[in-house]
Amino acid sequence: MKRILAVAAAVLALLAAAAPPPYLLGAEIRRIPTDDRVMALTFNAAWDETGLDTVLAVLRERSAPATFFPTGQYAEQHPDAVRAMAAAGHGLGNHSYSHPRFDGLGPQQARAEVLRADAAIRTASGAEPLPFFRFPYSETTPQGIADVNALGFADIEFTADTNGYLGEEGGMTVRKAVDRALAALVPGGILQLHVGVSDREGPCLDAQALPLILDAARARGYRILDLRTLLDGATAR
Repeated sequence: MKRILAVAAAVLALLAAAAPPPYLLGAEIRRIPTDDRVMALTFNAAWDETGLDTVLAVLRERSAPATFFPTGQYAEQHPDAVRAMAAAGHGLGNHSYSHPRFDGLGPQQARAEVLRADAAIRTASGAEPLPFFRFPYSETTPQGIADVNALGFADIEFTADTNGYLGEEGGMTVRKAVDRALAALVPGGILQLHVGVSDREGPCLDAQALPLILDAARARGYRILDLRTLLDGATAR
């Protein structure tokens, strides 16, 4: 218990040094505050790393930044994957430790989910995670947001999800994932994708859809913006 408390205290001290700016607190963030044609790419990582190599290769080839939101369990089970995300220069957010529904957690349980994930991501990546938290299932509440804000995290959700994580068994295809992404293109949009497939077998559709999404978005005049610009307010209005 003493060790757990010591780790939590150390994590809180690190978070206090990298707290998000006040304008990101008090609400869920689902769009970047800008009128420019920009979009941000985000990837959740909670299952496997099936599509990660492809995703990182596409991002590198097309010079596109992204932010990855691994769970703490994912970081412990796939440390090389989380390290690769950071080594490629992408930001790392926090997607809880075990991906529970937060509305069923008590305050101490919720706090432990956030801080335990942060510690696991730091250990796996060897990098400083961003002060960004994304709720499992994107199920936010005013109290939940206030709680993660108090821990030093801004709540970064998304404008649209490709639903590629459902896989072919869930009725999705690469084309459907691309179409969902393009239908949601708006200035400042935050797109959610995944680097794996939930509990179904099959290819990672989001990895296959990514180059098509990027090429089509840029053809429509959109730039890919790094979510880290939110930390210094460097978003054009």
